[in-house]
Amino acid sequence: MTRAFVFPGQGSQAVGMGKPLADAFPAARHVFEEVDEALRQKLSTLMCEGPEADLTLTANTQPALMAVSMAVVRVLETEFGLALPLIASHVAGHSLGEYSALAAAGALDVAQAARLLRLRGEAMQKAVPVGAGAMAALLGLDLAAAQDVAREAAQGDVCDCANDNAPGQVVVSGTKAAVERAVEIAKTKGAKRAVMLQVSAPFHCALMRPAAEAMAEALAAATIAPPRVPVVANVTAAPVSDPDAIRDLLVRQVTGLVRWRECVMALKTLGATSLVECGSGKVLTGLAKRIEPDLTALALGAPADIEAFAKTV
Repeated sequence: MTRAFVFPGQGSQAVGMGKPLADAFPAARHVFEEVDEALRQKLSTLMCEGPEADLTLTANTQPALMAVSMAVVRVLETEFGLALPLIASHVAGHSLGEYSALAAAGALDVAQAARLLRLRGEAMQKAVPVGAGAMAALLGLDLAAAQDVAREAAQGDVCDCANDNAPGQVVVSGTKAAVERAVEIAKTKGAKRAVMLQVSAPFHCALMRPAAEAMAEALAAATIAPPRVPVVANVTAAPVSDPDAIRDLLVRQVTGLVRWRECVMALKTLGATSLVECGSGKVLTGLAKRIEPDLTALALGAPADIEAFAKTV
């Protein structure tokens, strides 16, 4: 069995995430302490206790999800002797999860990933005034049809496809009026449903250009090592190992389409027969079953999940 490890993005957070890992494994506690120290904030307390409104602030959500993903990876490595290069052929992450994937593969250290994600979250939130942007899920349309809807809805505003998550699940992002138009147009183009999403900013669209510029500056100064395991990038759906290419792709990712459906297809083409989701929730596990039904997929988030997985390797 050839495994690819995948790492979740925003929307997988929940109050209490990481607490069972911290209670069970010293390695997980150490990751949370590293992140707290890097951010000079008790993010681990917020993760465990909430309030939920604070945890869902983008600047907190992004490093918090990375911390839980890396706690799983560290537990596998230190408690069970399962170093990532021994058990994974490739890694990939959904949006912010790409930073988790890079940290898991040794391209970024945990502290640096936490600081970059804090900056990314803050920059994304500042890029667009609250209420000026929006996102919507177009269900039942493929990417090409969703792109046609976005073009028709733009009418001089911004309306871009932000996430190609799975067959029939595409998210559009942009100015509020344009996204609202997209919802109505999609219903006339065969969408099963088209719904506005509760988000704090319009991610992965041209409105995020100020955030991309902030990340370009931060990533230029960041230390990025060649990953020990190739990373399949969001914006190309292809493996990348060169540090300068990784920097460029992370900048492009801020405004670009997250090609997750194609990333999963690429992982299968590259030889993966199993996807292992590391971190909070099971969103990517569910998407994988829709994208490539013959791939096996499992989520590692709880101590019992990790222990059971370790016995099978």
